Amino acid sequence: MEEYITHSPYETEAVGEKLSKALIGGEVIAFKGGLGAGKTCFTRGLARGLGFTGTVTSPTFALINEYLGGRLPLYHFDMYRVSGWEDLYSTGFFDYIESGGVIAAEWSENIEAALPEDTIFVEITKTDENSRKINITRNNLK
Repeated sequence: MEEYITHSPYETEAVGEKLSKALIGGEVIAFKGGLGAGKTCFTRGLARGLGFTGTVTSPTFALINEYLGGRLPLYHFDMYRVSGWEDLYSTGFFDYIESGGVIAAEWSENIEAALPEDTIFVEITKTDENSRKINITRNNLK
């Protein structure tokens, strides 16, 4: 497990950017953390590290945002309202896994049974208004 303490959104993004350098495609990054923890901020760093130059926003209402044009495509899911296998299938999640891109899944607790064995878990805990504790756990990486 890797642990980071960040003190600003920029530092949280930098941790995401650092992780992106090790990605080869096909990874699922499963986020855990409450509202405002910094999951989208971390994803912004992932996207920047993969070479995406556009705007990165929360997929709350879209369920999925696609960030294309970088070294690898990044698919940013919001699983907050996913409450079963039928909901999960309707998002196209399994098709995206097969695409060779990188999946960043917020509210991964809701799809835990569907996550691949080699999922990278990123848990972000808000320690005060600007500071975050970030734990990254990698299991059986490709």
